[in-house]
Amino acid sequence: MRIDVFTIFPEMLRQFAGHSLVSRAIRNELLDLRLHDPRGHTSDAHRSVDDSPFGGGAGMVMMPGPIFDAVEAADSPRPLYLLGPGGRRFDQDLARELAQGEGFSLLCGRYEGIDERVHEHLVEEELSIGDYVLSGGEVAAMVVIEAVSRLVPGMMGNAESATEESFSSGLIEYPQYTRPAVFRGWHVPAVLRSGDHALVERWRLAMSLARTIERRPDLIERRRGLSDEDLALLREFDLLGGPEGLATEELGDTEP
Repeated sequence: MRIDVFTIFPEMLRQFAGHSLVSRAIRNELLDLRLHDPRGHTSDAHRSVDDSPFGGGAGMVMMPGPIFDAVEAADSPRPLYLLGPGGRRFDQDLARELAQGEGFSLLCGRYEGIDERVHEHLVEEELSIGDYVLSGGEVAAMVVIEAVSRLVPGMMGNAESATEESFSSGLIEYPQYTRPAVFRGWHVPAVLRSGDHALVERWRLAMSLARTIERRPDLIERRRGLSDEDLALLREFDLLGGPEGLATEELGDTEP
């Protein structure tokens, strides 16, 4: 997969790409990450990429020229996404969608924004990673690259890891434990030490359901409530009250 990123701070992305799974994917030629600095397409001594806005106002706006030139010179993969607050919300479903393609590109904004002609005539869509303010799109680009690249076949050592993590099934992930079995008087649940793999799988799904009901009920609504199988699983492990005391009657409101 090829991912191109257009940013006036390429070193931020270069440092990020030198670590963890992304670095390994690049070394193994599973990921082709290319960084492009619009400052390389300026003609003045200061390598200016911004100017004051027409109509007045605080701050500076990124000019269209260097951005258009950088994108056209790179012949980068499409779609080209602008990372900004007004776009489509980036989530696990979109990460899967992007991971199924051969590549895409990201444009990182800065200052007070980007000239509207970039929105209208260059990018295909805008992506947002959440409703909060960042100084620029670089951190958002790291989020997108991390979430998408880990879904590329061969990226993760254990292929099952990506399918068992939070949001992969529309649920929050179940709790994890490791040695020692007893730590400061707190015990690992007996079911995990039973050796019964089928029982462990049922318990994990039940815990995922209960945690999601308690912490992210919106995800349950997205699944159109609880099925009869879900309710039976929660009853099997006495989780109708939730992992931390969720009231039983609250579950009834989420049934289809």
